Amino acid sequence: MGPTSALVLFAVIWFMVLLIIAPMRVRTQGDEGEIVPGTHAGAPEHHHLKKKMWITTGVSVVLWLIIAGIILSGWISVQDIDFFGRMGPDGGYHLN
Repeated sequence: MGPTSALVLFAVIWFMVLLIIAPMRVRTQGDEGEIVPGTHAGAPEHHHLKKKMWITTGVSVVLWLIIAGIILSGWISVQDIDFFGRMGPDGGYHLN
């Protein structure tokens, strides 16, 4: 895995984790009972975004280390997920 692949893998993991963590523990204006005129009651009042970014980064680093370790060790390779048998033993594509 090259540096660009590692960075792309980290970015994908980071955004996936962010989309999971972002809606957690959000206090809406409706929950607080103070709805600003012109806004929806479901608009966030307290979103704790800075804390969620740090949590996202920490979880992403751990997941990235695990996934990158698996990829670099060769424990799982592209040939392992070639369900249709299109790759030969040398890793090249062989279309019939």
